[in-house]
This record gives sequence, C-alpha cells and structure tokens, in this order.
Amino acid sequence: MRVEDLPRKEVNVLKGHEGGVLAARFNGDGNYCLSCGKDRTIRLWNPHRGIHIKTYKSHAREVRDVHVTPDNSKLCSCGGDRQVFYWDVATGRVIRKFRGHDGEVNGVKFNEYSSVVVSAGYDQSLRAWDCRSHSTEPIQIIDTFADSVMSVSLTKTEIIGGSVDGTVRTFDIRIGREISDNLGQPVNCVSMSNDGNCILAGCLDSSLRLLDRSTGELLQEYKGHTNKSYKLDCCLTNTDAHVTGGSEDGFIYFWDLVDASVVSRFRAHTSVVTSVSYHPKENCMVTSSVDGTVRVWKT
Repeated sequence: MRVEDLPRKEVNVLKGHEGGVLAARFNGDGNYCLSCGKDRTIRLWNPHRGIHIKTYKSHAREVRDVHVTPDNSKLCSCGGDRQVFYWDVATGRVIRKFRGHDGEVNGVKFNEYSSVVVSAGYDQSLRAWDCRSHSTEPIQIIDTFADSVMSVSLTKTEIIGGSVDGTVRTFDIRIGREISDNLGQPVNCVSMSNDGNCILAGCLDSSLRLLDRSTGELLQEYKGHTNKSYKLDCCLTNTDAHVTGGSEDGFIYFWDLVDASVVSRFRAHTSVVTSVSYHPKENCMVTSSVDGTVRVWKT
C-alpha cells in the first residue's frame, strides 16, 4: 500500500452528539459505523453518505465503547454506569443488561460467534457474559490485573486485555493459560493486526508498541503523537502496512509498520482524537473526538 493511498481527505462530518465522542467503530463490512459518547447515546451512521440512521438511548452515564456483531443484528455497549448493554439493532431495544462490574466499564467486544461479550473494567477485571442464556452473572471473571483494564481484544481462542498496570495479558480460554507482557507503561488500547500475528498497544507515554503475539517480543515503537492523559484508540490499516492513531492535539498519525517513520500526519479535529477505525477493505477511516464530531476520511 502506497503512502499516497492513505485516507486524509475529509469527505463527511457526522454531527449529532452533544458532547465528546469517545469511540467510533466501523461494522464488519465497513458499510456503517457506530459512535458513542458523553451524551449517553450510541448513534448508527452511514458514513459514506453522511447520514444518521438511528440513536440508541438507555445508558445513565457516558458510553465509552460499542461493538456490533458480524451480521449487524446486535450490538453491545458499556460505560460510566458500570453496566454492559446488549441491544437489538433494528428495534433499538435493550435485550439484556449485564451488571457486575464494580466500576466504570472501558471496553467491550463480541466473540466471533456473537454468543459472548467480554468487558474490561476499572475494577481491574475482564468479564465474559453469555448473550444466549438468561443469566446476568458473568460466565468468567479474569481478575489478575493490578490496575484498571482499559481495552480488550479477542481471537478465536484468546482474550487479550490491556491495563494501566503496564501489562498486556493474553488468556487462552481452552487451556486456562495466562501470558503477561509487561510494557512498563500504562496501556490504554490493544488492537490486533489483521493477520493475527501482532498486538498493537497504545501507551500513556505517547508511544504505540507492536508486540509479536507468539513470543511477546517488542517489534517496534511508534512515536510523534501526544498521549498522556486520555484513552486513545490505535489500529493497523487493513493491509497491515501502516499503523494509525490519534493524538491529544487533534492530529492523526500514520506510521510505516516496519521502520516506524511518520509517513503522514494531519490535523483532523479541533480537540483530542479519541478513536480511529479503519475500513476493512477500502482506504477509508472514521475518527472521533472530544470536539463532538465523527469525521470520515478517504484518499
């Protein structure tokens, strides 16, 4: 993938949130995106046409993260009210509320089969919830972290959590094994490379770190942006050729995966860029910010 093909032209601004937007996420095929924020709502958009489709309201505090199933029929969300919500996308109805975290919930993800939601909490735990049973008790609690868990990522067989205690921990659910990689800096985002071989960890010392999943080896570090006090997302582009992430000064950065050079940077928002989400197939991304907007970028 060439640097010229990286998205940096603003094609749409999605407005509607009253207050900061804390996350924006493409759905599985990249045709839609979801955003959530301080105004306690989740919003569904067609980002390519700049159209707001639906608003989901039920959270009592800010909504920090949202994830949608591969078939687009259900979504999960979490936030400051300590709960994980499981929604029907079409009707906007909350199917179930999972309670059990002793603090605010920072991240949520569905597993591959959309049968389980895993949440990451301020209470230093990851919790797994069964969407198909009517029990509101977690089916698993992982509480080996020494501080707040900020982010969660899932593979077919593993749960990966990033924590303020400076670790990225990988739990193999089949054999009950835990591997801990200590980065020595608070981790506020973990995201997987598309080939599944690497984990990208965003840290609060203004650097992103790329880890080899099988060995835990630190492969590369990406610097230039500012990240000292906010939870910011980072991810790889859909070809795994570049790393991208937001900055607290409103800029978006693109780094070359291999040599870690900054290949593109531009001002995307007037305030902190909280979230970046890259389209699964096209050269397109959505970004969200404390400035209350979600912006859509293409080449």
